[in-house]
Amino acid sequence: MPNRIKGTSVSTGLAIAPVHVVTSGADEIPTFTVGEGRIDAEIARLEEALASASAELDRRREIVASQAGPKEAEIFGVQKLVLQDPGALEQVQSAIREQRINAESAVKLLIDRLSQTLGKLGEDQSRGFVADVSEPWKRVLDALLNRDREAVLSVGEKVVVAAAELTPRTVTYFSREYLLGVICEVGGRYSHGAVLARALGIPCVVGVPNLLARLEQDMIVAVDGDRGFLQLSPSDEDEAEFEERLIGRQERASSMAELALSPAETSDGAKLTVKANIEGLRDLDTFDIATIDGVGLFRTEFLYMERNQFPSEEEQYRVYRRVLERLDGKPVTMRTLDIGADKKLPYFKTPHEPNPALGWRGLRIALGWSDLMRVQLRALMRASVHGNLRILLPMVTSLEEVREVHKLYDLLRKELVSQGYDVAEHVPVGAMIEVPSSFLTLRHLIKEVDFVSVGTNDLVQYLLAVDRDNPWVANLFEPYHPAVLMALKYVASTTREAGKSCGVCGDMAADPATAVMLLGMGFDSISAAAHFAPEIKHAVRSVTMEEAEELAKRLDEQAESQAVRGILEEFGERFDLTVDALRFGGKA
Repeated sequence: MPNRIKGTSVSTGLAIAPVHVVTSGADEIPTFTVGEGRIDAEIARLEEALASASAELDRRREIVASQAGPKEAEIFGVQKLVLQDPGALEQVQSAIREQRINAESAVKLLIDRLSQTLGKLGEDQSRGFVADVSEPWKRVLDALLNRDREAVLSVGEKVVVAAAELTPRTVTYFSREYLLGVICEVGGRYSHGAVLARALGIPCVVGVPNLLARLEQDMIVAVDGDRGFLQLSPSDEDEAEFEERLIGRQERASSMAELALSPAETSDGAKLTVKANIEGLRDLDTFDIATIDGVGLFRTEFLYMERNQFPSEEEQYRVYRRVLERLDGKPVTMRTLDIGADKKLPYFKTPHEPNPALGWRGLRIALGWSDLMRVQLRALMRASVHGNLRILLPMVTSLEEVREVHKLYDLLRKELVSQGYDVAEHVPVGAMIEVPSSFLTLRHLIKEVDFVSVGTNDLVQYLLAVDRDNPWVANLFEPYHPAVLMALKYVASTTREAGKSCGVCGDMAADPATAVMLLGMGFDSISAAAHFAPEIKHAVRSVTMEEAEELAKRLDEQAESQAVRGILEEFGERFDLTVDALRFGGKA
């Protein structure tokens, strides 16, 4: 096929739609070719962004003048004059017309050029000038990026997103209803972005060199996440073939969905609770709630990532309440704010860290900035009377951290009751087991929590000393390493001995054969994207508990990852299961 490009699949599925290029990081600017017929529209985008940035500067000038005085507000008037410089505007427009590049890239060229020119001045002089001149044009960049997103949402167009790097921001740039597929130049199979793509059921292909340079905005792109390739500007015949395959997939998914209405119970009566991972309230509209046993992981950070400022207690309360009410008594496990590493908030600047995976993230940030946790815990406790709430703490590394949260929780509960709010009598609080110190000290930790949930994605990363977002070592990220299975076995046995509930909410739980293994190890629940529930339940109903335990024992005896994978793949094929997690290990 012409224009067919081979890549690497990180999430299966098919998609065909216009492409939309986005930034994949907070400081990155997309660069792509603008079609000849869209140049005038691109310049119109620039002019709209200039008007928006100018209006924002006027608004800020008024606010500062009223609060601090007119002299302090003068800087915003100066910055507005910078945007009115006809020479600078001409440079940006010429770059768009002559180089046929997008407005964001043209503005970035101007900023770089100004910085280089002013940098020839003395250091003390240039630093201030560069900031004064570049800041207003950075506001134009912000306006371009925001307006571009709003334009797509306003017309309700479904798109394939393209970016330089696969990150959580790339996958969540548009809500699921508008996003059909994702294509990127780089990205690991087990990166946070890849995990989210699989969780949301979004076809995703990465590893496509110079991808953005080959694209034009709104070009039709076909994404084949099953075979790991994409096709630019497919022919009518190619589109017809894609549509036929899409229909076949949808028919299979429809028939499999009926299986999810029955519980995951072995033929001899052992039960595995199958819950869903969700990112927000909208996710509940994408599947039948009757097919799951609850929400095993509500990633509350996406409530923060979708806004341009911290959500208030009231905003959070309303969202949490609606989720609990929608689940109608089924358990809902809400993980407290888990940001850091590649999950950043644009309005919350964290320090640059040489190794973010081992840095300021998860519970460390929440306890370091206790106001964040105070607001969230208050909102959660207020919502607790509207359903079956459980609270999960991420990135737990010590018993002291859990006790600090309990102390804050008790204080806030008394505060809420004294203010007249209703709060549930008991809200279970659990710990995520994803750091070696947490499972090595689990016999102490388990006494302080009501349940545990293993986050296998980070557990593998920290146990094997492999940064899953680092392409140089991504091939060493091995979920089926014998050390990982030993850790899982220890967590299950220690937790059950203490009479507590234990589950798995990481990427491994989405694979049907692995879910049977986890049941055999002693886990009582798993949590994955809702669309994996039918195959997981089918797998559990196809075995006895004795077979599940025998599978777990057999895997425990293996010394190499390849042997573990071979046994699991054979087991999955025996029951006609789709083993997506194994496919991502290198067979695609």
